[in-house]
Amino acid sequence: MLGGISIWQLLIVLGIIILIFGTKKLRNVGGDLGGAVKGFKKAMNEDGKDEKKDDSQQRVGHDDQDGNTYDVKAERKPEEQDERK
Repeated sequence: MLGGISIWQLLIVLGIIILIFGTKKLRNVGGDLGGAVKGFKKAMNEDGKDEKKDDSQQRVGHDDQDGNTYDVKAERKPEEQDERK
């Protein structure tokens, strides 16, 4: 029993959904959802493999407590401002 919902109530709701959408549309939705989950898992596995192989980028550590803080303001060059207008 799931929070007061019996198996018969779930079967009735499932029957109504099948009547509204039809089995073909539900099969397509299920296939699309399964494909999306499969693609997501594949991408996550590839990402983990790529992360182990690719050490070309250095990681930045914030353990240094030099106290050096740089506040800067980005400004455009005058010729770039004229070209955009």
